This record gives sequence, structure tokens and C-alpha cells, in this order.
Amino acid sequence: MAIGRRPGAYICGTDAAMDVIGGKWKVLILWELSERPHRFGELRRELPGVTEKVLATQLRELEADGIVHREAYDEVPPRVEYSLTPRGTSLNAALAPLGVWGKEHILGAPADGTEGSAAAGEVREDDDVALISGRP
Repeated sequence: MAIGRRPGAYICGTDAAMDVIGGKWKVLILWELSERPHRFGELRRELPGVTEKVLATQLRELEADGIVHREAYDEVPPRVEYSLTPRGTSLNAALAPLGVWGKEHILGAPADGTEGSAAAGEVREDDDVALISGRP
């Protein structure tokens, strides 16, 4: 069940979608869960740098928006798994072209795996790039 955090305040569909995926970790959580269901600790290990508090908060928000399903198993010790709902799967499909754009235009690697052009990515992920400097 989706919960609109800003009901009636959206300007367009992109604004509404960005409200759902906004945050540093949500898109990465979606990407991890597209592979398979994960337990909380597995997700935390797969996303280095995320804190437990932030991960828990972002998972709760994604669950409230109907993107992630939380399954608690009645076992000892307790086990909880997170997976994508059909809505989450469709959101991942909608984000796929954005990932292709990032590969081509930011990382300079074409989506088809062929060699990138200089115009597509003058700066590559591995390049040593000087920070802004007034010197040549």
C-alpha cells in the first residue's frame, strides 16, 4: 500500500517518483534486491558505508511505499527477508534506462559493451583527475 508523503504536492510524475527513490541508498537497495531477497545483515554487507539506522529507515520507507516486502519468519533465531514487490520490480525496470545513461555519459562505457567514444566519457572511473586548480 503506497503512502503519499506529499499528497497533492507533486508537480509531475518524475517528482512523485523521485520522492520514492530519493535518498543516497534507496536505488542501491533496489538494485541489490533485484538480484534476490536479502536479510538485513546481507544488505548491510553489500552496501558498504550505510549505517544500520539509515538502512532500516530507508527499508521502512520503501516498504511503506509498496516497493519492498518485509517477510518475518516465526523461527528462533528470528529471520527477516526483504524482497521487491511487483511495484518495486517495475520501478527497477523504469530505472534501467537511467543506469544505461550513467554508463554511457558518466562512466564512458557504452551499454552494448563496445569501446566508448571520447565524447561519451572524457573522464573514466579509473582516470586520475586533478582537482580544480588555477594552475595549468
